[in-house]
Amino acid sequence: MSGAGSAQEGALRLARAIRAEGGLLADAVPELGAETHEYGPGLVQDSVSGPRAAARAAEYELALEAIREGYRLHFASAAVVRTADPDLALLGGDRLYAIGLAKLAELGDLAAITELADVIALSAQAQAEGDPERAEAAWEAGLRAVGHGAASGHEAAKAAARAGLPGAAAGLRAAAASPPGTGAPGT
Repeated sequence: MSGAGSAQEGALRLARAIRAEGGLLADAVPELGAETHEYGPGLVQDSVSGPRAAARAAEYELALEAIREGYRLHFASAAVVRTADPDLALLGGDRLYAIGLAKLAELGDLAAITELADVIALSAQAQAEGDPERAEAAWEAGLRAVGHGAASGHEAAKAAARAGLPGAAAGLRAAAASPPGTGAPGT
């Protein structure tokens, strides 16, 4: 995997990038140590090891880590940004979504932008409906599609998740585990 390593390394790269931008969000990024993240590859690192992203893994990793951290600021425990201020968490999450999506635009990967927009929407819907398992499954399927290509059942799994159907999380996870049926996410 070119340029990507462990989830901890991805978090550290994101922390450096946020600090380099400066501002309130940068002030909410503490020095990160070994306890910050797991050592092995995470969802993002699996994604960037795939054939769609591997040639520019470091760039994809930063974009995807930013978007994932934006989600965590909105709905979970953030890995990089630490704030007790709910307004800063909300605005910071939105900012990180924008940073990540802009980086994907710089890479010229409109299919990945579409996929991550779907992931953001599906996970927010699932959280609002009290289904964090479905939210996490949307991340698994979406990140897998970005790096490895979408499985043939990927779009149907997303449609089931949008409809809030029983078993939608399992369908998303099955799509994430299946070999790509197409070369691009979301098609």
